[in-house]
Amino acid sequence: METKVEKKGLTVGVNEDISFGQAFILGLQHVLAMDVYVPPFIIATAVGMSSPEAAGLIQSTFLGAGIASLIQVLFFLKLPVCQGPSFVPLGAIIGIYLGSKGMDTVLGASVIGALAVVLLGLTGVYKYIVRKFIPSIVSGTIIMIVGLTLLPSAFTGNIYVSSESLSVNQNILLAAITAATLIIFSMLGEYFPRLGKIFRISSVIIALALGSVVASFMGGLDFSSVSEASFLSLPNLAFVDFGLKFNSSAILTMLVIYMVLLAETTGTWYAVSAVTEESVTDEQINKGVIGEGLGCLTAALVGTTPVTGYSTNAGIISITGVASKKVFVMASVWFIILSFLGKLSALIHAIPSAVIGGVFSVVCVIIMLSGFRVIKNQEFSERELYIIGVPLIFAIGLLFMPAEVKQSAPQFIQYLLDSPIALSAIVAVAMNKLIPETK
Repeated sequence: METKVEKKGLTVGVNEDISFGQAFILGLQHVLAMDVYVPPFIIATAVGMSSPEAAGLIQSTFLGAGIASLIQVLFFLKLPVCQGPSFVPLGAIIGIYLGSKGMDTVLGASVIGALAVVLLGLTGVYKYIVRKFIPSIVSGTIIMIVGLTLLPSAFTGNIYVSSESLSVNQNILLAAITAATLIIFSMLGEYFPRLGKIFRISSVIIALALGSVVASFMGGLDFSSVSEASFLSLPNLAFVDFGLKFNSSAILTMLVIYMVLLAETTGTWYAVSAVTEESVTDEQINKGVIGEGLGCLTAALVGTTPVTGYSTNAGIISITGVASKKVFVMASVWFIILSFLGKLSALIHAIPSAVIGGVFSVVCVIIMLSGFRVIKNQEFSERELYIIGVPLIFAIGLLFMPAEVKQSAPQFIQYLLDSPIALSAIVAVAMNKLIPETK
């Protein structure tokens, strides 16, 4: 099976060379646009990590993303795509962390899941799974569910909260200002193509910076943790800062999570394929799965959560017209360099939660609508409505499930109930197979 793509008028192709200076700047641009610090920030906030612990997790995330990206770009998938921490397993990871009181069990389960992914690629099984179980209606529904289920956490965990320095009303105002700034600067790229590209690419950084400035005038910005952090420091590593614990319930949960994560990353590969004028073959998919597994294994060993391909890169390639793999090698190098800058990680963690929430809420909506874009060309008979609608019902129902109901379930089920994305994705696959197609 080979996916055909149409020419999109790239100025620099995938295998073409560009100058070091261009690669240096464009690589940093991809890094800034990917927002890889958001998942570790959410985890650190949800489980109550201290500032040094949170900074260490963010540094480990940068290091894992950098190494995993090099693995894919140079050796396996060989497409211009960067790896970053996936949003899919966030709920399950937080549940496992709180249930086991630490990262050891999370990392142990992640290692086993990553090895299973490598095995799927080595045996060539995954390409048959894609053909049989993950058509566009299923992958689009999963992407919609990712955005839908993460959106409430932007409000309940980041915006509708109060602290010693900021009230709930102030946090709502901060989030609104940050989100509006992000949207305005992003849209400038549509109306002012030349100058607007710079603003659009930098819109996330500009929004975070402006939101933080407004927070400082409100008295809600504290840089004490930044001043105390070392300029250079090591990320948290397995076998050094963490051990590896293997819990059967956590492992089963992460195995399910990894299958959903593969569905997510496969969609990203096809998105990148479409804008780079490169076809994706079955052999390339298998190699990409092996690279995905090795990248996730590396991420676990450097003390962070599973990684996946980021569809953000496809958007930036469309804007710049530059698809050279050299840019993505340099982006990987940027990730690795940033992973050793302790003050940078502490600075990211110092950003008020409401500012992060304003950006995160917009990101969630874009993710959700990206899923709709995937399925919008489907012919919506009653069968398709149920395939899309029932998983959405499950996702919303799991979001509002009472805590006592979850706690009465076995541990493995509790972890899955904490991950609406995983369970809803399973429902989407099941609905697509169980409801027969009309002739």
